[in-house]
Amino acid sequence: MQLGINLGYWGAGMDADNLAVAQEADRLGYAVCWAAEAYGSDAATVLTWVAAQTERIDVGSAIFQIPARQPAMTAMTAATLDSLSGGRFRLGLGVSGPQVSEGWYGVKFDKPLARTREYVEIIRKAMTRERLSHEGEHWTLPLPGGPGKPIKLTVHPQREHIPLYIAAIGPKNLEQTGEIADGALLIFPSADHIEDTAIQYLRAGREKAGKTLDGFDVCPTLPLAVGDDKDVTTLADTFRPYTALYVGGMGSRKQNFYNQLAQRMGYEKEAVEIQDKYLSGDKQGAAAAVPHDLIDKTTLLGSVDRIADRMKAYAEAGVTTLTLAPAGFTLDERIASLRAGTEALERAGLA
Repeated sequence: MQLGINLGYWGAGMDADNLAVAQEADRLGYAVCWAAEAYGSDAATVLTWVAAQTERIDVGSAIFQIPARQPAMTAMTAATLDSLSGGRFRLGLGVSGPQVSEGWYGVKFDKPLARTREYVEIIRKAMTRERLSHEGEHWTLPLPGGPGKPIKLTVHPQREHIPLYIAAIGPKNLEQTGEIADGALLIFPSADHIEDTAIQYLRAGREKAGKTLDGFDVCPTLPLAVGDDKDVTTLADTFRPYTALYVGGMGSRKQNFYNQLAQRMGYEKEAVEIQDKYLSGDKQGAAAAVPHDLIDKTTLLGSVDRIADRMKAYAEAGVTTLTLAPAGFTLDERIASLRAGTEALERAGLA
């Protein structure tokens, strides 16, 4: 199992340190550095900045939002980043959510699975550098009846095949991801539940495509906080607002995929309470309602030995790249967490 690092969103208050964190992850041998986007910083600019000042670590979008870009533009960006980085780019895609898609981009949030499938088909075709044409429900290239004609990508990517990941949570999206992608970006994964909530659906998708999970990258992100095992409860409390935001406040009441995931993990009553409080404006109450067990199962907390045991459980469950989001108020604390992650992987016998 490999390790990755997730820088999250640029502009979240740790910008001055993010490059140093990425460079330390590069030095420590982390496999990939991911960057996110929502409605602030864009991931492509951040990844270009990081790739220019690192040597070995891959850079990946987690995610490029599908409603934000035409698929041909995403193919152009992927080809350019792969070329400039010397073959170190990984393309992660996701549909975002209804509030961002419709409120920020003005793109109707409908038929996300069909839209994702078409989007991937167009990107794959564009990356072959064949003349691009496509007839689908969501995109038609070239537009009929006009001056457009099939054209091809002029940039030569470093590699013929750039790894393509999809951020997936729901069973149908996970199955489609297994069918059409090279990897899955997961969030709030519990080693105890990941087979039932994710991997079984990814496996079904691979089987539909006549493939197995061999070579498919199962890539969850987990927050990491290192400390004494006696302080696990305190460490978990630092992630209460984060968990409450996703379970309670992401998306709409009817379309919160993270809330639905928490319910599938057995926290039906708690997930409803967190959402009710969050959407009513009681964010502190929502954070307080998050069960300690939910946080502990979806993060890496405690001593290096405790984290190593958890890493081993994830590897045994089928995780192939474990992406860490190290907690810390200072650069030194975040660097220390990165080093602890490497040490834990070695103690687990997974390095």
